[in-house]
Amino acid sequence: MSATAGRACPLRYRYGAAAIAAATERQAETLYLIGGLYGNLPALEAVVALTDAESGPVKLCFNGDFNWFDTDDQSFAAINRTVLRHDAILGNVEAELQPGTDDAGCGCAYPEIVPQEVVDRSNLIHARLKATAARHPEVLAQLARLPMVARYRVADTLIGVVHGDADSLAGWSFDVSALDDPANAARIERSFAEARVDVFASSHTCLPALRRFDRGLVINNGAAGMPNFRGIRHGLITRISARPAPHATLYCARIGDVWVEAVPLAFDYDDWIMRFLANWPPGSAAHLSYFARITDSPDYSVERAAARQAGSKCGVELS
Repeated sequence: MSATAGRACPLRYRYGAAAIAAATERQAETLYLIGGLYGNLPALEAVVALTDAESGPVKLCFNGDFNWFDTDDQSFAAINRTVLRHDAILGNVEAELQPGTDDAGCGCAYPEIVPQEVVDRSNLIHARLKATAARHPEVLAQLARLPMVARYRVADTLIGVVHGDADSLAGWSFDVSALDDPANAARIERSFAEARVDVFASSHTCLPALRRFDRGLVINNGAAGMPNFRGIRHGLITRISARPAPHATLYCARIGDVWVEAVPLAFDYDDWIMRFLANWPPGSAAHLSYFARITDSPDYSVERAAARQAGSKCGVELS
């Protein structure tokens, strides 16, 4: 494994925003985007249960990193069996599971602000997951056919679904810090035009954000399978629909006649902790990197994710 494993962004990850414009357009009445499931089987079951409250059809798209902590064969098979019945795109985790792709490590393309010990542990987690995946060649074959981007139309709104950002599978331009950096605004505006979309939906960076630009919206759901906010142990998914959600939302925005909403994902927390510890006991790489987040939640607020806009019936609505 190379010295830059976990930090470098492989050339094969770089598709460019024009690839989103060229992707086959799929229709959805209501679209759920589930990024960063991270092998959390109870969270996956909770996503499926949420659809029962909807009054019309729901399309599920898993936008990458649906695997991570699921290193036991039973969980790995169950996660992929369910996810691959629906729409899905690659995350860096899935992209690096194929044989002969070891140089990028976990493929996370971590920026320099992330400590090296975190990068090293992520590479160790991925190496163990990759050993599990090697015992499931039928799953690897299905993952190899997944695209890096997807394109949807909900009513008159066009959505570009990515894992990282508009240009790269593991890009960080849709991280909350990058979204709030004025130096990035012109680039993001160009990406809307090049991709020919009104909304970008991403994940990858593990912290949620919803931001409005002149040309459209960017929503990053953070993680469906881990806590995202201080004091809240739920995961988070993105819902896009011409109808407001029939269940609780934390914040939202309107674009034309379409709602773009952050929906908390409550799952069986005790079951998840039991499953996590069975694979990753104290002292293991994933326990050292993630257990505090899973049990204590990150020091991050809903208001920060939604740019501290005024409250509304959907939690915090962007004006």
